[in-house]
Amino acid sequence: MRKGVLLLSFLFTTANLFAQTTSEIDKVLGVWLNEDKDAKMEIFKSGNKYFGRLLWGSEIYEKDGKTPLKDTKNPDPKLRTRTRLNMVFMSDLSYDDGEYTGGKLYDARSGKTYGAKLTLKKLNNLEMRGYFGLSLFGQTVKWTRVSE
Repeated sequence: MRKGVLLLSFLFTTANLFAQTTSEIDKVLGVWLNEDKDAKMEIFKSGNKYFGRLLWGSEIYEKDGKTPLKDTKNPDPKLRTRTRLNMVFMSDLSYDDGEYTGGKLYDARSGKTYGAKLTLKKLNNLEMRGYFGLSLFGQTVKWTRVSE
């Protein structure tokens, strides 16, 4: 009987720690606005990977303000007719020791893909680093949470 109680206590504690850890890891999920206030993205999770989708931006519509721009510089000709609106431009990030690493960041303006890393600074501040090769050779953009 005592072993059963100990086993249940262990399982409850482990499940509780896992739930807390998972919620800490997923704090990056939500809608974010960049520091220039000209782009808004949603970070979402699929499986155990994190992705970013472009919800709004100053460079996603033609000059008429209604017609979505196409992904004309994409190296894959099949993707050049897709619109930038709701495009997944950040992909395959994994949580590792307080950072989201190992992902890719696609720039529709140039058609180039870079390495990506996210760092959550406090609850409502996010740093996105796009880089070529090593993280040392890149640029960081700051984002502020709009909603969860």
